[in-house]
Amino acid sequence: MNLNHPISPGISRRVLFFLLLFGSFHSLSAQKKYIKEYSGLADSLQQVYGIPSSVILGVAIIESASGTSRNSRLLHNHFGIMGKNNLLKTKGVKSRYKQYPDSKSSYIDFCRIISKRKFYSKLKGNMDYKLWIHAISRSNYSEVPDIWKERVLTAIRKHKLSTYK
Repeated sequence: MNLNHPISPGISRRVLFFLLLFGSFHSLSAQKKYIKEYSGLADSLQQVYGIPSSVILGVAIIESASGTSRNSRLLHNHFGIMGKNNLLKTKGVKSRYKQYPDSKSSYIDFCRIISKRKFYSKLKGNMDYKLWIHAISRSNYSEVPDIWKERVLTAIRKHKLSTYK
């Protein structure tokens, strides 16, 4: 093989297609693995707090990139919650996000925070995930509420999270 010749356009398109296809499958399998790992916890928190597990998982998928984000890996923070951490001391990394001892603590804190919002008492026990996501987005949970809302709703629909019980 002569390395001085450029790769033909046909080959480069096939390689690019393969890489995109592989990346999509890898991302989808990471999301499925994440859902499988945390759906039991989300279901039990639904029983305690009356927040649909689809909402809990949908927000976690978006905020933690299905558990692959730096915040979820280093801080066990699956919901983008701001607060204190010791990353600067331990890893030399500055972050404004809250650190948790484990992922379960992050899930519980998210539900605790949501349970203190004004809309909570009206929605508690209501399993309509769209109402919850709309209310959360209107409560300044995200810095870009409209985009955040659509991303979470898409994740819930894409993974059929509303069917998880």
